[in-house]
Amino acid sequence: MSFDELNRAPHRRFNPLLREWVLVSPHRTQRPWLGKVERLQKPPAVTFDSNCYLCPGNKRAGGAQTPPYTETYVFDNDYPAMLPEVASLQFDMAGLLVGKAEQGICRVMCFSPRHDLTVSRMSLLELRGVVNGWVEQFSALGQIPWIRHVQIFENRGEMMGASNPHPHCQIWANASLPNLPTRELASFREYRAEKHSCLLCDYLQLELQLNQRVVCQNDAFAVLVPFWAVWPFESLVLSKRHLASIDQVSGEERDLLGDIMRRITIRYDNLFETAFPYSMGFPVLHGIPPEAHRRRCVRRVASARALLSASPALRHNSKIHGRLRTAWHSAA
Repeated sequence: MSFDELNRAPHRRFNPLLREWVLVSPHRTQRPWLGKVERLQKPPAVTFDSNCYLCPGNKRAGGAQTPPYTETYVFDNDYPAMLPEVASLQFDMAGLLVGKAEQGICRVMCFSPRHDLTVSRMSLLELRGVVNGWVEQFSALGQIPWIRHVQIFENRGEMMGASNPHPHCQIWANASLPNLPTRELASFREYRAEKHSCLLCDYLQLELQLNQRVVCQNDAFAVLVPFWAVWPFESLVLSKRHLASIDQVSGEERDLLGDIMRRITIRYDNLFETAFPYSMGFPVLHGIPPEAHRRRCVRRVASARALLSASPALRHNSKIHGRLRTAWHSAA
């Protein structure tokens, strides 16, 4: 049976990263659409907002003063989800009601002093500064012995829960490994033990050969709609070179990472002719023995969550947000 035959019928697709199945209903794309369609009104573009606590020189919501920064700016979140100093508390009632205190560090990184910019509208030079900031924060947080996971992520737009339109991302570093990275790491290890190869490297090469779900690419990165996509506009950014972590990205690759981020977000914006709401992230692991670190394939979710609905089975979904993920994979 060919894939074309399968794609005309309801079917399941396997996600090798999470080792779970996704239900796909291609025939649902034929449903008639009588819902409301309208153009979104663009808010007035201002380079500086005196009421924005992330604009240079303004006071933040917690009372701290934002300095007159001119490039990127990083500070500890005034309202963090986790705290670096927390008592080692545990609760367990019959193994059913279980809780543990979680230690962590939460930071905010402003991409630019300009209030009106988005990733899609930033210059490559400005985006190089953003990527440099990600690398610096990853490296600095990685020096803290108790940190095992770093999540760099951006929620763009009110629909995705962003509390401020100023271009920025968040950086969370915590003492334990979250559920999804734990499952993905197990998948990488199992695949390597069986195939003696890298799961994401093999997957990328297959997608590049098929050229059916590739959205865009440059010399260092490719953007594609994953075969197992769940979100209506979901994309995955993959590095073409084996990389264990973001701090291994070379100088030229940092420029190209900024380039590919801009390309994908421009496509998102053009899709609905508005600043597209998305979530993106780069999950990063720490605290792994050097040999395991050298061999593992680590994935990260990068800035902006999704792009073109290259997966026809998902076009029927009325939600207009998506997901963009970025992946790294280590050398064999």
